This record gives sequence, C-alpha cells and structure tokens, in this order.
Amino acid sequence: MKLSSQTVTRVTFSLIILFVLAQVLWWIIFQHRYITQTSERTLTEWRQEVISANALYTQQSEFKETLLAGFPHLKFDELEGKFVLDNLAVETFINEQNRLLRMFAYEGPFFVLVVLSGLAIIALNLRTERELKRRQQNFLSAITHEFKTPMSTLRLLIETALMRNLSSEKQRDYLRRMDSELERLEQTSEQVLASARLEQGKTAPILEPLELNSVVQGIIGKARPGLETRGARLSIDYSPEALPVSIEENAFALILNNLLDNAVKYSPEGEKPIGVRLERQHDLIMLHVEDQGMGIDENERKRIFERFYRVGSEMTRSSKGVGLGLHLVKSLTEAMNGWVKVEANTPRGSRFTLVLPRRVSLTETEASLSLGNAT
Repeated sequence: MKLSSQTVTRVTFSLIILFVLAQVLWWIIFQHRYITQTSERTLTEWRQEVISANALYTQQSEFKETLLAGFPHLKFDELEGKFVLDNLAVETFINEQNRLLRMFAYEGPFFVLVVLSGLAIIALNLRTERELKRRQQNFLSAITHEFKTPMSTLRLLIETALMRNLSSEKQRDYLRRMDSELERLEQTSEQVLASARLEQGKTAPILEPLELNSVVQGIIGKARPGLETRGARLSIDYSPEALPVSIEENAFALILNNLLDNAVKYSPEGEKPIGVRLERQHDLIMLHVEDQGMGIDENERKRIFERFYRVGSEMTRSSKGVGLGLHLVKSLTEAMNGWVKVEANTPRGSRFTLVLPRRVSLTETEASLSLGNAT
C-alpha cells in the first residue's frame, strides 16, 4: 500500500516529536540523578574530611589554621574543641545544587517548546504549500475548462455554419451564441490579466471623481441583457442623494460585474431575484448586491476572497469560474481605498457590501445626474 505524502509527513513529525520528548525526559532524569549523586558524594567526602581533620588536630593542634584554610566548608567548634561541618557552607552547596536542578527542569521544557514551535512553523508552511498546490491544480483544471468549452462551442457553430445553408434567423442565433462564448472568453482572460497586474503591482487604478449612481446605472445597463438571459430578475434601488466617489471606472465595472455574475451563478435555476442597492451612511458610500441563492457557509466567508480559492474539487464542481472573481473584487476595492464584506442575506442567500469613502466635493452636474437617477 502506497502512503500519501501527507501521511508520511504526519508520521515523520510524530516520530520526531516522540524522539524529542523521550530525549529531553531522559536528559532531565540523567541530570537529576547525576546532581543528586554528586551532592551525596560531596557531603560524604566532607564528613570524612571532618573525621580526618579532627584526627590530625588531636595529634598536632598547631595545624588548626592550616586545616581551616584548606577546608573552607569546615569550622572549629570552640565549645566542643573539634572540627565540624559549616552549616552555612552546607546550605550554600545544597542551594546551588538545587538551583542546577531547577535550571535543567526549566531548560528541558523550554527546549521542547522551541523544537515544537519550529516543527509547528514548518508544518504550517508545508500545509500552506500543499494548499497552494491544490489551488493551482484547481486553477489549471478550471482555466482549461473555461477556455476549452467556449472554443469547442465556437468550433461546432462555425463548422455547422460552413457545412449547412442556414436561414437568416438561424444565422443570427448562431452569431448571438458565438458572441456570448467570446464574451465568456474575454471575461476569463480579463480576470487572469487583471489578477496578474495586481500581483505584480505594475498598474494601480487611476482614481477620478465620479458619481456612483450614474456609474452603476451605466454598468447595469450594459450587463442587464446578458444577466436576464441567464434568468436574473434585477431590482435596482438608487440613492435619492448624490454619491460622489473617487474610483477608476473600468476597475469598478469589473468589480460590479463579478458580483452580479456570482449572484446569478450561485442562485437556483429558474427566476433569480438579485437586488442592487446604493446608500450613503455619513462619509461612507455603500453598494449592496443581494441574492437569494445557496448562500455561503460562515467558515468559508473569510476565505472566498483569497486568490484561486474555490470550495470543493474542480472534478465535481458545476459552477463556472477560475477562482479569481472575488479576489479581484477585494483587491481592486482596496486599491480604491475601500473594502468589501459578505454576510448572510434574509431570508436566504448572500449580501456583498462594497464600501467606499465619500468624496467631499460635488459638482452641479453630478448632483443633477443623481437627482435624475433617483427619479
């Protein structure tokens, strides 16, 4: 039976941890035994030195000072007239040995903690690398599918048109389908290129003063036919007041189109109600995109904005995409000094909220455009 690399890594890490724990435990036990035996042997030697010093003093009392100088752990008891162990020296020696025991007792666990911390960091890096590899594999599978399917459809339509005499109505239908497939290819290519540009940091959005009601109206006007063809039922709620912002229009269009595309993609078949709502809260401008689809699990909400992240396996996933849409939404929004958040919608589905800072100045043209949108 062939073990996976993940299983081999886990077994290896477990063996290393067991070896480190056993080694440190043995080291502490060995040091404890060694220090204890050394202490007992030293105290025994000192007691023998007391006996030897007293025997020598009995024979030659003039060596008293010499003996005290040569054995600092001894002292002379004047009352009993003999050498005895210095209690202070014994206490100092025992305290020093106990200090060594405490030192080894602290150093052992600290060493284990350092080793385990290092192993944890290595394991985290390996897990991150494994996750990145999985995402890259998913991305390659997804991008292959996203390019191969439209090209296969285009080839079939072109071959059919070349081999048969089609009516004008059929020709228009084929051209519409070709245009739809080309638009899908263009959208996928734009996502990949935009992500690459952001990753390399070569191009930052050039912000310009715009009025958000008007911008959203223009974007949805272009996207509405394609979205409604896919079953979307759009409901747009513009703000009654002007919403001055500083954004890059093409980048914002990519953001809104991605949010709308996701809302349609993850809504159930049939009629797909999607709401777009604009509002102002003090100095913040908010754009809400709401759907009544399958929703996003709470554990996934923090990860859906990561690059290439998609839930599940590419082999079983039915939804289109390459895992870059929401990553671009987050990155481009932050590049325009805003942020994006996601929460559960009521009674079901998801709500994506785009938050942008309000631009302080507002021209008369923007104000009139806003009033026109509101009406």
